[in-house]
Amino acid sequence: MSVNKGVKLSEIVSEFNLKWLVEPYDISGNIIVNNEVNRPSLQIAGYFDYFDNTRIQIVGKVELSYLSGMDSSHRRSALEALFRKNIPCVIVTHDMETPGEMIELAEAYNVPLFSSRVSTSRFMSALIAYLNVQLAPEMTTHGVLVEVYGEGVLLLGDSGVGKSETAIELVKRGHRLVADDAVEIRRVSDKALVGSSPEIIRHFIELRGIGIIDVKRIFGIGSVKDSEKIDLVIKLEPWVQGKAYDRLGIETEYETILDISVPALTIPVKPGRNLAVIVEVAAMNNRQRRMGYNAAEALNKRLMMEMQADAETDN
Repeated sequence: MSVNKGVKLSEIVSEFNLKWLVEPYDISGNIIVNNEVNRPSLQIAGYFDYFDNTRIQIVGKVELSYLSGMDSSHRRSALEALFRKNIPCVIVTHDMETPGEMIELAEAYNVPLFSSRVSTSRFMSALIAYLNVQLAPEMTTHGVLVEVYGEGVLLLGDSGVGKSETAIELVKRGHRLVADDAVEIRRVSDKALVGSSPEIIRHFIELRGIGIIDVKRIFGIGSVKDSEKIDLVIKLEPWVQGKAYDRLGIETEYETILDISVPALTIPVKPGRNLAVIVEVAAMNNRQRRMGYNAAEALNKRLMMEMQADAETDN
């Protein structure tokens, strides 16, 4: 199940080194739920149709220049129409001098008012990128996430099928563990999923018969990673005698996670199969496909050409 969560305004203040323009007060309960921001040029001019009051308001040179051309009473009236909309906060960029009316109205309507030294475009770009990650739709799934040759591989399957054992073998072979047992997945864009581990179990892995081990302590800092993009899903399942498994791989299977389709494979598990090597090959093959080469299609094309040549010879 996916969820959307908010980010504390106080965390944004800390992340971007914002400076209070009014007397600081407790904003620990102020939550930002919208990953879009707004420059209130039109609102200052009096246009409020389609105005979304959940967005952070960014005031730059254009807005302040427009305000400076007004007399005090018109400036107060224009700003009051904005501040009474119950907006989450206002951030003035470029460390520009802020009109006294803005400070007074921020205090009167209890709207946090900050300034940033960064230019408007750079600040907005960084803030939107930060909010996109923090407010991304999120879900938690039972599985293991590892980085193999730069590919993020999500291992899924029933409990006891061998996900953790495969992951520890991959770590021994020089790859990196991201998450074991619980994988938190965020949709950070329309095409990208990023997985990580809940902080409380980060870098730990459970091996039946041994118990909990700290991968970072045993194998070193290079054996773990905090987050990784999900490029491939591998579903492990016990080998079923007589079941038809894909042996060519011409058609790509997909797993839909948070409305994003991710290439997927189903790997049957039985004694004697080296799953770590299979996962390595699957990761490299997936990367090769993404770069435009499909071995199954290349073989099929070669066979078709051979059959055509034989047919021409017979004629």
